[in-house]
Amino acid sequence: MKNSVTMWPLLGLLLCSQPALAQDDGDAAIEALRAEVRAMRLEYEARIADLEARLEAAERTVAEPAPPAAGRYDEPVAVSQQTVSVARDSSFNPAIGVTFQGQAWSYGQDPEAYYIPGYPLGGEAGPAPEGLSLAETELSISANVDDRFTAMLNVPLVIEDGETAVEIEEAWVETLGLPAGLAIRMGRFYSDIGYLNDRHFHSWDFADQPLAYQVFLGNQYLDDGLRLRWLAPTDFYLEVNGELLRGDRYPAGGAANSGVGSSTLSAKTGGDIGYSNSWQFGLSWLRADAEERASGGEDDPLLFTGDTDLYIADFIWKWAPDGNWRQRNFTFQAEYLWRNEDGAYELPGGESAPWNVDQQGWYAQAVYQPFPRWRFGARFDRLTGDDPGAWWAGTPLDPVRDPSRYSLMVDWSNSEFSRLRLQYNRDRSGEVSDDQFGLQYIFSIGAHGAHSF
Repeated sequence: MKNSVTMWPLLGLLLCSQPALAQDDGDAAIEALRAEVRAMRLEYEARIADLEARLEAAERTVAEPAPPAAGRYDEPVAVSQQTVSVARDSSFNPAIGVTFQGQAWSYGQDPEAYYIPGYPLGGEAGPAPEGLSLAETELSISANVDDRFTAMLNVPLVIEDGETAVEIEEAWVETLGLPAGLAIRMGRFYSDIGYLNDRHFHSWDFADQPLAYQVFLGNQYLDDGLRLRWLAPTDFYLEVNGELLRGDRYPAGGAANSGVGSSTLSAKTGGDIGYSNSWQFGLSWLRADAEERASGGEDDPLLFTGDTDLYIADFIWKWAPDGNWRQRNFTFQAEYLWRNEDGAYELPGGESAPWNVDQQGWYAQAVYQPFPRWRFGARFDRLTGDDPGAWWAGTPLDPVRDPSRYSLMVDWSNSEFSRLRLQYNRDRSGEVSDDQFGLQYIFSIGAHGAHSF
């Protein structure tokens, strides 16, 4: 009995204590949940702060527009128009690439004696060497300097008179992220005039330049200077470029006007039509001053002193079914060039006379890829001009006829990094017509981005 009497108070105390224990456990659970919520809140706040910091850094750094995926050297892509500082692969810093090029040419006439009567050749114009030869081997290096500048260096290795020469073809720096769609390029670069002028040798559709480019631009106009580019904030593509150049290269010469001997102005526009077609149209103007600009033979050059005004209109149309250029594509392009030169020529014999002549040149070409890897192309180019007068009869500046040329080509590309090409020219630009056959190879290793439209 005594034990029973003792147990009853203990049982009562235990029953009375259960609500208190339950309450304590509930408080502890609630506090644990509150602590977990606080921890989660702190974690998310930290993550949000980190994301906000990264977003702010990204907004300060205007990223360079990514170029299209690397493709064939001349792939016609039916996409929206866009402007990139330079098309390159940014997987390396810097991006380094090498392009190997070789050729073999056969001529009916002696290429060493080639000239176009009435149209002296300057710069790098003229036929390639006869037989087997190594063309330019290009070493290209490019990268963003920092968040405000990008840079490009292109160094060709060439053979000149049996000697290996290293040249600086391009060496420029360009701004990134300037307001109002502006960009400034400084250094040595190909002028933005026309459509073909700023394209490297390995990206041409044919193994040589049209006659008008050879005569009026010395193949391509390259010079030292400044370029201001403006990309308009419009729904359609519109870009305007202005350049101030040293004027030390053909069609300028002598770095006239205290080293500001040339200037250019150009504008481009274009767009897409559906998913399969895209187009571009451009207008350009080049003003060049020349002081004893040399053209013709190196031993007895023709020297010109005066002014040159060159106007260019260019048009290109690209088609690829539903934008898929890998299977089939077609490209048509044409350019018209008009030049006025006002000054005086000095002939090898020392005689000189006034020269004020208008000359025109144009070309039209079409390239078709009916199935992967194979392309076929045809080109026609022609020059016309004023009769300079009886004084020039019998001199290299006396035009015998209106020069013209027909070209056919076929090339095969195993990948975007290799190409083999066969080309035929029926050249009627000299005193005698000439049949010309050429073979060309182009191979690239390292970084190599797609080219602009």
